[in-house]
Amino acid sequence: MRHRDGRELAFAINDVARLLRTYADHAARRFGMTRAKWAVLARLDRFEGLKQAELAEMLDLQPITLTRLLDGLADNGLIERRPDPDDRRAKRLYLTPAARPLLERLTDLGEDLMATALAGLGSADVEAVLGHLTAVKENLRKAIAKQHTDKPADLEQHYG
Repeated sequence: MRHRDGRELAFAINDVARLLRTYADHAARRFGMTRAKWAVLARLDRFEGLKQAELAEMLDLQPITLTRLLDGLADNGLIERRPDPDDRRAKRLYLTPAARPLLERLTDLGEDLMATALAGLGSADVEAVLGHLTAVKENLRKAIAKQHTDKPADLEQHYG
């Protein structure tokens, strides 16, 4: 690949990610949510029982920023902090039953967002793009693992 093509691809990926975030921010407001709170709920739905530090690392957030998000979600009855049986200083994060219907609506919203973003692309096109981006992601994951000597399996949780 020529240098210019790689650079243009990097710009396009960045632009698509930025536009998706902006679009998701606007859409999440319909549910009184922010994209950041939505991301917290979605990650907890996938990895319930995380410690706050683990979640902060996964979402690439500063701990104080995540604490504010978690406080708001807890105040709204969407998450709860439970003691960690192995570490009395730590709390584990869980969704409450009240979060489930909201997550279902947010999941539907996410599907609508992606339908809008992918309008005009056929299934084969989407599969091809996904396959290529998955390969790029794996290349980057391996490069990060080399730099940081993390295990690639650990990176799926953090960067996946």
